[in-house]
Amino acid sequence: MGKLEEIAEAIEGGKSKIIAGLVEEALAEGVDPLRILNEAMIATMGNVGEKFKKAEIFVPEMLVAARAMKKGVEVLKPKLAAGAATAAGKCIIGTVSGDLHDIGKNLVGMMIESAGFEVIDLGVDVPVDKFIETLKANPDTKVVAVSALLTTTMPAMKDTVAAIKASGLGGGFKVIVGGAPITQDYANQIGADAYAPDAASAAVVAKQLAAA
Repeated sequence: MGKLEEIAEAIEGGKSKIIAGLVEEALAEGVDPLRILNEAMIATMGNVGEKFKKAEIFVPEMLVAARAMKKGVEVLKPKLAAGAATAAGKCIIGTVSGDLHDIGKNLVGMMIESAGFEVIDLGVDVPVDKFIETLKANPDTKVVAVSALLTTTMPAMKDTVAAIKASGLGGGFKVIVGGAPITQDYANQIGADAYAPDAASAAVVAKQLAAA
């Protein structure tokens, strides 16, 4: 088995303790850092996402795989050419004002990061102004991911999307929404560019939006 396959297996199995060593070994053997990132890491997380969507694996397995990937990327980052590790662009993510839920949002952030984005995580209970300020500070943002886990904070999501769209900062980014009570119909109603039902889908949709 080659080093890339070993790295892929370690990520899929969530083996955070050995991943850094495997990546270092691959680098020592002269494997191109970009090949490690794209073929062994991003492709594997894509497979993990597919298995999650088919209910072959569940949130805990997806979380440990994403954590293992993160450990591997930490080793790779200094070796990658500037910007290569975040070739997909920047993604700003946050849970709306009044909502303190972060597990789903964190998983979405990890999956989007695994898809090659630089993720700027604003945390939970994020006021509209914070989204706008962060967009102004990062004009090269490709995707803004807005999460709400409570039906009572759905109006805050509506306000957030409306404010982002009305900010005059548009053109270069798209808004994706998600969370337990959110549906495609609601996303359409509030003017979001896309909706994702789960973390795996969010990563796929984010890539599609960034490439559009």
